[in-house]
Amino acid sequence: MKIVIFCGGLGTRMKEETEYRPKPMVEIGGRPILWHILKMYSHYGFKDFILCLGYKGEMIKEYFYNYEVLNNDFTIELGKQKVEFHNTHEEAGWRVTLVDTGRYTLKGARLKRIEKYIDSDTFMATYGDGVANINLRDLLAFHNNHGKIATLTGVMPPSRFGTLSIDKNKVIKFVEKPQAIEGVINGGFFVFNKRILDYLTGDDSCDLEIGTLDKLAEEGELMVYKHLWDWMCMDTIRDLEYLNKLWASGKAFWKFWDE
Repeated sequence: MKIVIFCGGLGTRMKEETEYRPKPMVEIGGRPILWHILKMYSHYGFKDFILCLGYKGEMIKEYFYNYEVLNNDFTIELGKQKVEFHNTHEEAGWRVTLVDTGRYTLKGARLKRIEKYIDSDTFMATYGDGVANINLRDLLAFHNNHGKIATLTGVMPPSRFGTLSIDKNKVIKFVEKPQAIEGVINGGFFVFNKRILDYLTGDDSCDLEIGTLDKLAEEGELMVYKHLWDWMCMDTIRDLEYLNKLWASGKAFWKFWDE
């Protein structure tokens, strides 16, 4: 099962970070958020990834090209280009295909441009900046049961502001960034039948959401898997700080993998 990750956006609302690196490489707890997303999928046995690269994509290529050296003890025999690794890591078995899909390309075109790497009727996809405590096997089962072309995950976005429970001017409970009470939005974590590729072109202006998912909805080919628990998109520096705070405090809701 191929897992497509959209990694090519400019991340303009996080310019303090993305001026120097692509958004998926911005770190939570010392690891790129992209690593966290791949860990989520690999926990459920999905380890075959295709990364759609764009802005500063060479940094993502370098990260994975040097991954073994940076995450293992090793001995190198100079002059013979011989390297012996002395330990293994939990990411052993990941297969990562890195594809330059253009600097200013929209997501529909990025998906079309990696078509030759999709070798099954069904594949999964998500954005390179969102995490959730989602059961990805249940998501896949939901998609397989309804038989439509596309499934997106509907989530309740967290509020930008904390909420107070008050009794006679006394604060009974304070909750920072609570989940919204009603209404769902597109949270990514897609499952697609390969037929979606027929709706796409390789033109830079081909979008995924506008012109593709809306057309599938009109044709009755788009379903929603409701995830009513924790989800968050790293959209701003404030979001980044909050996600790092959760990780540091041991409350990272998306960390359900074993060390």
